Amino acid sequence: MNTLSELMGSKGVELYRRAKALMPGGTQLLSKRPEMFAPEVWPSYYSRAKGCRVWDLDDREFIDMSIMGIGACIIGYADDEIDAAVTEAIQRGVMSSLNCPEEVELAEALIELHPWFDMVRYARSGGEAMGLAVRIARAYTKRDVVLFSGYHGWNDWYLAANLADEAGLDGQLMPGLEPNGVPRGLTGTAIPFDVNDIESLRQTIKGKEREIAAIVIEPARGAEASEECLSKLRDIASEIGAVLLFDEITSGYRMCAGGIHRRYEVYPDIAVFAKSMANGYAMAAIVGTEEVMQAAQTTFISSTNWTDRIGPVAALATLDRYQRANAQDHLIDSGEQMKQIWRDAAATSGLEISISGLPTLPGFGFEHEAAMELGTRFTIEMLRRGFLGFRQFKPALAHGQAELDAYRAAAKDVFAVLAGLSEADLLETPVAHSGFHRLTKE
Repeated sequence: MNTLSELMGSKGVELYRRAKALMPGGTQLLSKRPEMFAPEVWPSYYSRAKGCRVWDLDDREFIDMSIMGIGACIIGYADDEIDAAVTEAIQRGVMSSLNCPEEVELAEALIELHPWFDMVRYARSGGEAMGLAVRIARAYTKRDVVLFSGYHGWNDWYLAANLADEAGLDGQLMPGLEPNGVPRGLTGTAIPFDVNDIESLRQTIKGKEREIAAIVIEPARGAEASEECLSKLRDIASEIGAVLLFDEITSGYRMCAGGIHRRYEVYPDIAVFAKSMANGYAMAAIVGTEEVMQAAQTTFISSTNWTDRIGPVAALATLDRYQRANAQDHLIDSGEQMKQIWRDAAATSGLEISISGLPTLPGFGFEHEAAMELGTRFTIEMLRRGFLGFRQFKPALAHGQAELDAYRAAAKDVFAVLAGLSEADLLETPVAHSGFHRLTKE
């Protein structure tokens, strides 16, 4: 078992101290900051990864039962088949003055999965793909205002919600964000709403029908979507001539190949994919109807790196691997098992927790006034036992029964440890952050 002092003295912890002096915020992705898990303890960096295992800079092995590359590695780390396809693509050249044929093959595969769509454009990350999709929606409608629910990235169009109300995004999974650097002229162009309160949305729309370019939502995240709610949003968007845009960056490939909206038979005008579609390789796709997508030609949307060969090849290999393995069945079963593991551990220990999320995106929280302290200590104790363990679990095809059984035993032990601690003894280290915090160099 790893000791706390060994974890705190790791090469990764030391390297992160250096990183904060060199890079604002320390990392390129908020969700990978060690402060989100266990400050001054989380290993921070990896030397290699394979399947569902990660080795830190001290060559300590951890089973990743947490977020699996922020949900990107849905098959598993360094999958042999996908990496072989990418390696071959690299050997044949990833860039040239001509276009790679795989981008056409991928477009055909995505449209075959979603036959209500006709056309595809590509990017290489979810945030830029959402910016591209919103641009297309605005170009098509010749309108400015975007109504949205959920988390949709870092772009100006989204952060503009906090210009009119500095807490506008607090209810959209990202509390504490400031819109510094976002032009004040965008005030009023992004309006958040509660996806479960359609009548409130209708009131928000009233009098603004001819101003609204798009209604943007994550079709499902914390739970299965309400088909009735999605249908009403589809009707509203059609009534006012707005683009209905589904952000499937998180939900895509989780419950089925492609978009989760396939399960609900409610069809948007545009859907955006990234993360899981290429098993960790940089790839994103904007898929939509021809009528809406052709508006991309009336504005300027273009980038050299959107034409590389690696992204489309990885996406095709991932889709093939996913479908042959019926990956969705394995992911759903693994997630349901994890929820039961948490329930059983809580019941045995006497700790109260709440469990939420799709089976393939489960999470839990402690029902306690010291919830964040308990969550931080949980992560530390799981690290001591050889697991990247967090209050979320993003299952991958690489998670087998052996890993789930090992986690079950460790979680039961850790919950018992937590139940036996007084609040004063919970933490010897800083508590994890719950949202965006500005970091200093230290």
